[in-house]
Amino acid sequence: MPQPKPPTVYPHSLYRWLVLASLLPLVPVGVSCGAKFEKDHHSFANPEHIRVRHVDLDLNVDFERKSLAGQATLTVERTSDDGKQPLLLDSRALRVKKVEWSTDGRSFTEGTFSLGKTDPILGEKLSVPAPVGVKLVRVHYSTGPRASALQWLDREQTGGKRHPFLFTQSQAIHARSWIPLQDSPGVRVTYTAHIRTAKGLLAVMSANNDPKKARDYRFEMKRAIPPYLIALAVGDLAFRAVGPRTGVYAEPGVVDKAAIEFADMEKMVKATEGLYGPYRWGRYDILVLPPSFPFGGMENPCLTFASPTVLAGDKSLVSLVAHELSHSWSGNLVSNATWRDFWLNEGFTVYLERRILEQVYGKQRAEMEAVLGRRGLERELAELKPPDQVLHIDLKGRDPEDGLTDVPYEKGALFLTHIERSVGRERFDAFLKSYFDHFAFRSITTADFVAYLDSHLVKGDRKLAEKLSVEEWVNRPGIPGRAPRLTAEALTRAEEQAKTWLGGKVPAKSLKTAGWSTQEWLHFLQALPEKLGRERMKELDEGFNFSRSGNSEITFQWLMMAVRNGYEPASPRLEQFLTSMGRRKFLQPLYAELVKTPQGKERALRIYRKARPTYHPIAIATVDAIVGWKD
Repeated sequence: MPQPKPPTVYPHSLYRWLVLASLLPLVPVGVSCGAKFEKDHHSFANPEHIRVRHVDLDLNVDFERKSLAGQATLTVERTSDDGKQPLLLDSRALRVKKVEWSTDGRSFTEGTFSLGKTDPILGEKLSVPAPVGVKLVRVHYSTGPRASALQWLDREQTGGKRHPFLFTQSQAIHARSWIPLQDSPGVRVTYTAHIRTAKGLLAVMSANNDPKKARDYRFEMKRAIPPYLIALAVGDLAFRAVGPRTGVYAEPGVVDKAAIEFADMEKMVKATEGLYGPYRWGRYDILVLPPSFPFGGMENPCLTFASPTVLAGDKSLVSLVAHELSHSWSGNLVSNATWRDFWLNEGFTVYLERRILEQVYGKQRAEMEAVLGRRGLERELAELKPPDQVLHIDLKGRDPEDGLTDVPYEKGALFLTHIERSVGRERFDAFLKSYFDHFAFRSITTADFVAYLDSHLVKGDRKLAEKLSVEEWVNRPGIPGRAPRLTAEALTRAEEQAKTWLGGKVPAKSLKTAGWSTQEWLHFLQALPEKLGRERMKELDEGFNFSRSGNSEITFQWLMMAVRNGYEPASPRLEQFLTSMGRRKFLQPLYAELVKTPQGKERALRIYRKARPTYHPIAIATVDAIVGWKD
């Protein structure tokens, strides 16, 4: 998309000039325009000259060597007249054996290739000087032992302890560690895969899945998706249907519990379709992974990957399902073109998530989630530098995971709530539906969204433009003064109970907490001061058994308080928690809190020494930096 001319181009909208002028100088070319491409600073790829359109994988899963080995055949298309430009791919510690190419798809000629120097963030540039006329490029390779996307679990590390397990995590730029491709969200691809594995193991992917197959698996994703959504898992898996197009995969010992917990999946799909149009991916299934999965969930098309930490037994944490399902519209259907546009994925998804929760579980549940999200955002903003508080964050020269804060999620959702309240829910829902239809199966920039907002919602209305304050939301730090004020009566009552207890009016056991939801308990704990003292911590624990809670979110909040207050009775639970799961959302703050004191750092290293072999490489990289780990 070319840079706009002075305001005379848009004579009816001062807003359009102010906002686009602030954004587009940062966007030399635009993905959504078709022939041109946004510069992605987190990829070596050159799609403006030659672009990968399809990836065909043929891989053997070798648990003994902990390696994927085989070939990736890439369908390529020249997008410029400069036939001298090589095909540039992303790679990270891949062992490339040879490269071949073909002009007709039948016969292949061995070609040359070169691997560039290793960049600590980006990996290595794989350059293939494919001649003009080449349509297919085949890379023969195997993954390295420390591929950042792959976690290989020995059978002892699984629930059933009978078979090993493998799963991938490709977001943000980890796909390149198991597939040589153009690893940029702006370069969407279709893919097919032939996966061979050992007897007794089921392979599933972010594509069409058949739980009845064995050993020799073939997959196809017909819709073009960003590379970070290519996903694979192999293990001792069972399947349970929960609806005509929804179901759950998990280890046999977990699958029934997961199916009960996620029984409302079909309701959620229908609720979202009623708001924003049809679900376009065929089936929506969830794979509950072993506890070492580093995230709460990952929105891989057709097959969300989920952490078992969300299995609370009372559906209190299924907002994660609503969140990952929402990505089927915001993120998978309409994707961020670069990682500085990440808020287009997550801000929209958090907004949609809460609309689903309201439809399925009622307004109070959605309000509580929104208030907790706003409070979490405020806490994080207090610790972030101003440049990291903007939605359209500058990540050049940085790991894109530096942008995985509450800002793209909660500030982005708050921005959309602000738009909704400014124009009315009915009008905003119609806008969002048209937005998803217009940009379906495309990757877009922040400027693309702003331009669409201006032309389809603002439509030259200066008062509305001033009220929306888009430039302030997108490019300035902090929360704008016009941001919506979020309230939830249930959380207000929980906070009043916290004040009552702090004032010494009643003991903890006598507080009015009957029937409280997870969200109310979390707000109660978060309303307490950081420094309570050991005696008051003891009173809470004796009153409510927090150190024995089976709810991961409540346990995490309690353990953070226990570390801050030196509450030793919670120490066994702390160690058990840190050594029994690898979800980075919990690991990062707990280890960071521990290392604030010499005694805490010693404890952190002792626990981490035991837990580190069970964590995913992504979590390991995070915690290594926190505790100062030395191999």
